[in-house]
Amino acid sequence: MARKNYPLRISPELYAALERWAADDLRSVNAQIEYLLTQSVRQAGRWKGKAEPEPDPSPTPKEPS
Repeated sequence: MARKNYPLRISPELYAALERWAADDLRSVNAQIEYLLTQSVRQAGRWKGKAEPEPDPSPTPKEPS
């Protein structure tokens, strides 16, 4: 799947929050933004098309046993 580059302007405070969240989930900020947007689009029922997006390649932190 080809990816589209898109400049994003967000506040430094929002970027810092995304950066912390991405680090907690072992993702880059870019991957975190894409993950959150994909979740939001699916929850809104706006995902159109036959193919599902590629699964998130980042590892998911394991819950302690």
